[in-house]
Amino acid sequence: MISNAFFWLEKYHIDGLRVDAVSSIIFLDYSRKEGEWEPNQYGGRENLDAIAFLQEFNTAVYTNFPGIQTIAEEATAYPKVSQPVFNGGLGFGMKWMMGWMHDTLNYFKRAFIYRQFHQNDITFSIVYAFSENFVLSLSHDEVVHGKSSMIGKMCGDEWQKFANLRTLYGYMYTHPGSKLLFMGNDMAPYNEWNFKGQLEWDLLQYPSHRGINETVKALNHLYRTERALYHYNYSPEGFTWVDGSDTVNSILITQRKSDIYNDVLMIVVNLNITPHSKYKIGLNAKQAWQLIFNTDEARFWGSGYEVIEQPKTVKKAWNGRNHTLEVNIPPLSVTVYRLISSIEDKPVKPKVRKTSAKPSVRHTQSITQQKQPSTSKKTVLKTSEDKNNTKKNQKKSGNSTKK
Repeated sequence: MISNAFFWLEKYHIDGLRVDAVSSIIFLDYSRKEGEWEPNQYGGRENLDAIAFLQEFNTAVYTNFPGIQTIAEEATAYPKVSQPVFNGGLGFGMKWMMGWMHDTLNYFKRAFIYRQFHQNDITFSIVYAFSENFVLSLSHDEVVHGKSSMIGKMCGDEWQKFANLRTLYGYMYTHPGSKLLFMGNDMAPYNEWNFKGQLEWDLLQYPSHRGINETVKALNHLYRTERALYHYNYSPEGFTWVDGSDTVNSILITQRKSDIYNDVLMIVVNLNITPHSKYKIGLNAKQAWQLIFNTDEARFWGSGYEVIEQPKTVKKAWNGRNHTLEVNIPPLSVTVYRLISSIEDKPVKPKVRKTSAKPSVRHTQSITQQKQPSTSKKTVLKTSEDKNNTKKNQKKSGNSTKK
């Protein structure tokens, strides 16, 4: 099997290999009933020989073809799937984020009125997003076998379905992790994928489908040009929650960052059909922002809801922060803002209370009492020295008298 992988990589120069059903490979009891499997020599459920083979496979592939990627389709919490073999991992470069895919698609199927009760479904992925090198995958598996096409999964009327799908793709591209979008999903076909036929290119003559295609083009360009969207894809340094608690309006606000100072993007995701004028966002500094992407633009078959291109904060507390930013949020949309300037608040120095009052009589007496022993001691010492000097003088005078 390793030589077969070498053949594809060497002869056809492919960019990577995906290993399917890794969970079935590494667990002896996966999809098996009790009595249909035997534990390993240590009494565990891990297939030790299969694990050793995957480690050998990844080591050999990366040693001989360092520019490629190996990706694991693995659906359990088995640790270190995408960690190096020398670190105790399986050695894959990346792992499909199956939990994100299931939670996200289930959320976008829900009617808008119920989404406020399922905010956790769309935010939970961040809890484990940095435990592996994840790929956010909307693959062929999700558009076959009666599961419906991507546009077919969306709720609402025709405009809302397409707005939903644009929002889903915008949310996906701004979420930490690599991205995988299966061919044809960028045209939103109503039919499931059929390997016997070609893609439905004729759909691009319709504004709704062409709008999805243009959205994916713009997202690819945004992803390639904005370092903050990919530099820390697998590390928490590049992600910050601004507000994920507005469940009533189904709004998420996050920030993505790169290793460059003040290279920050703010992403506002509206997962409902209600637009918002002058929506308040609490921030920690005096800042100015520039809108750089909006899935609701008319060229994407959006509503063209009026937005604020260059919002600035005002010195007014909001949501536990000292500054407030007001933005207009279109319905079912993802808007991305780039930080233009940021001035931190100066630290407030603690005020020192000056007291001009004279010390009290009792306080003065206590100071006097403390000083008295040392003064009396000096006096006693001096008196004893005087006595000794007097005696010496008397002796000297007596001796001179006898002579």
